[in-house]
Amino acid sequence: MNVVVACDSFKGCMKSDEVNRHVCNGIARWDDSIAVKSYVIGDGGEGTAAAFVDAAKGELVEVTASDAYGKKITTHYGVIDDGNTAIIEVANIIGLQMHPRERRAPYFGSSFGVGTVILHAIQRGCKKIIVGLGGSATNDGGMGMLQALGCRFYDAKHQYLSPQAVNLEKVRFIDFNRLQEVVKPDIELIAACDVKNHLLGPEGATFVFGKQKGFYPNQLRQIDAGMENFRDQIQRYLDIDIDAYEGGGAAGGIAAVLIGILHAKMVPGIDLLFSYCDIEQAIQECDFVITGEGQTDLQTKFGKVPLGILNIAKRYHKPVLCVSGGLGLGYEELYDLGFAGIFSIADRAMSFQQALDQAGEKMESAIYSLMRTIMIFKESL
Repeated sequence: MNVVVACDSFKGCMKSDEVNRHVCNGIARWDDSIAVKSYVIGDGGEGTAAAFVDAAKGELVEVTASDAYGKKITTHYGVIDDGNTAIIEVANIIGLQMHPRERRAPYFGSSFGVGTVILHAIQRGCKKIIVGLGGSATNDGGMGMLQALGCRFYDAKHQYLSPQAVNLEKVRFIDFNRLQEVVKPDIELIAACDVKNHLLGPEGATFVFGKQKGFYPNQLRQIDAGMENFRDQIQRYLDIDIDAYEGGGAAGGIAAVLIGILHAKMVPGIDLLFSYCDIEQAIQECDFVITGEGQTDLQTKFGKVPLGILNIAKRYHKPVLCVSGGLGLGYEELYDLGFAGIFSIADRAMSFQQALDQAGEKMESAIYSLMRTIMIFKESL
């Protein structure tokens, strides 16, 4: 029997390679002679750089940058294709999971660190820059990233503005002159993300993702209005509407700037990763596939990792089991897409912290039980 294991990270709990390892351990507990091939997965969010480095046999490069609130950190990005391609993971620089919920302050968050890492990769000689856009703690419309790349922002009195969400509504003048040093014809920028939201409005960056970043419901309208002003000022200078792009709402608006101003191409992260590895061939040759994520719910069908895995498996009529940390509202609808089984590793009531601490153990036990069930049924037929 041959099994392919390709799980997303369980955000804030286990990285993709850790989840895969526990799945493999669970399989081996039942029968260690089963052939298993596992793939580190990242679709633009947490673990994306590591996934590309694993798939393309690259390396991680350390760099100093600023986190979402300006604190200096040591982070990393991936380098593949003999040093020509960089994979920059927003979640590893200004990530939401880097800050406990009670300390999140999105009014003062900035994407400046992302621009710093982009510059570092370009100066290192990378000609293709892939920016994974999931898991951002910021909602500054990419204002901070633009400043790191040379832009400056000023209010109605020509006073300098720091690049934070709180200042979006104050922007009246923008200096784009030094940005031309970054926008070069020999530099290819790719925004890796599966989000379809535009920048503004009820389905935009602020209203859809603002609450999880720490905004209160009564603050969302003000922040969205500030983002609209930011869009208007950019349009006045460049004749570009950064709200026009599908996916522009990703990472608090960083995607809108990457696509509209820096001419990045938006590509689904999971598709991009699969182009660097042999997962499709492995699925074609396997008996079944195990995938999973932190929580599987109705949102999974809008382009998350398990759906990407399922779409490949369906081409070759291979069954897919989705084994996740938890199951949320609407997960039953995913059966209509073709999943053979959708399971949670939670086996009893417990606190959230207990669930995090015991996730690896629970995954191994769940996989052991599933393998036992599958094999007994297989042998009885």
